[in-house]
Amino acid sequence: MIILPAIDIQNKACVRLVKGDFSTTKIYATNPMDIAKDFQDKGAEYLHIIDLDGADDAASNKDLIKKIKRSLNIPIQVGGGIRNLSQIEDLLDSGIDRVIVGTMPFKNKEDFLNAVKRYKERIVVSLDCKDELVQIQGWKETTNIYLFDFIKELEDLGITTIVVTDIAKDGMLEGTNIDLYKRLSKESKLKIIASGGVTSLKDVRELKELNLYGAIIGKALYEKNITLEEVIKCSQNA
Repeated sequence: MIILPAIDIQNKACVRLVKGDFSTTKIYATNPMDIAKDFQDKGAEYLHIIDLDGADDAASNKDLIKKIKRSLNIPIQVGGGIRNLSQIEDLLDSGIDRVIVGTMPFKNKEDFLNAVKRYKERIVVSLDCKDELVQIQGWKETTNIYLFDFIKELEDLGITTIVVTDIAKDGMLEGTNIDLYKRLSKESKLKIIASGGVTSLKDVRELKELNLYGAIIGKALYEKNITLEEVIKCSQNA
């Protein structure tokens, strides 16, 4: 299982939120580039970067993210406000390794399908859920789409990788929803990246035992609950 340290960027700074609530914003670093290089130096195989201003073109951090990518030797996946095919093309053409979309499959399905057809495994779908219903628009809109039903649709479309976040756990430092990931590991053949509440080595061990593809860790690293080195070691041990 790979560990993907998370970098959330808002106003060019590295921040973390609680349950996606912008009123809870806490700044951890004013230079995300330094954080990215530090994660790489500590052994990260892949970075997970979210542009929290991405939905607003004028405020987007995409140029900074491209600069971060050019400074690294490891791959990154990028999400946040990506709503159309041209945005995906721009990021992938600039060298970004994978693009994450969440709202796009629901609000711009035509472009989403074209992106999947053209870029295949470089498109990652983020499924943010509350009570197993998918939420979109930065977790502001609840759909009537049941998580497990939609995952089957994605499998049929040829999607290979998904990020699944239990919103209730995100940023809480209270552990992850292991029961959700147990079910996902049994019912889906997709590469599943767990996100939300991954806080301790116990969480990492439990997710690894499920043979998940990856786990995203954010706030627990910034708050120094655990170190990236020990998390990576834990994820790699047999």
